[in-house]
Amino acid sequence: MDIYSTITDPVKSSSCCDFLGVADLAVAQDFIRDQGGDVVAGFPKAISVGIALPRAIVDQLPNRSNPAVALNYRSHAYEITNQRLNVVASQVATLLQQEGHRALPIPAAASVGDERLCAVFSHKLAAHLAGLGWIGKSCLLVTPQVGPRARWIPVLTDAPLAATGTPMEQQCGDCTECVDICPVGAFTGRPFQAEEPRDARYAAAKCDEYLDERKHEGGMRVCGMCLYVCPHGRR
Repeated sequence: MDIYSTITDPVKSSSCCDFLGVADLAVAQDFIRDQGGDVVAGFPKAISVGIALPRAIVDQLPNRSNPAVALNYRSHAYEITNQRLNVVASQVATLLQQEGHRALPIPAAASVGDERLCAVFSHKLAAHLAGLGWIGKSCLLVTPQVGPRARWIPVLTDAPLAATGTPMEQQCGDCTECVDICPVGAFTGRPFQAEEPRDARYAAAKCDEYLDERKHEGGMRVCGMCLYVCPHGRR
């Protein structure tokens, strides 16, 4: 059995994830080093795992001021899904290590530092480079199957795994629904360009401040309207 099968067969057989791919990180080394440092940039490959979010929960987001709706989303589409992803990433890292390879699982949805508001490694980058989707105008990873309605986790490794795909061309076209629906105008509407900084497309601080305001007003840090409105996810 080859390394890829050794790692992925247990994950697939457990029906615990909806997306699985391998990314070659060579083309993004400078970006990876700038975001996470030399240790993170020292891994040439990433295994990307994704879980689709429950449609019935995401479809209720326009009514997110209802505490029951917000709680359901925060619990099942965020916290529990992140827990599931962390468990899968830990299992994959263990299998890689048992095969004699280095492996570094990146925590799901864990920002490091208040200034940049990003993880030590981009979850979306791994999925994009693995050919699982494209970066939309909302800066979310958009898949052909469920649009942006998925959460992701990467496991960095030096295992000699072949990439499962190449970055998809964006299929947003002239659509600006995610841009138009944002309550704080956090998106500029610019299509993704690998050489451009995230700030050219997305003001992360605006989004974070809005979520803080909702919590301060007695609600929860729940929005997700860009996630909800994308036509690729609502089909």
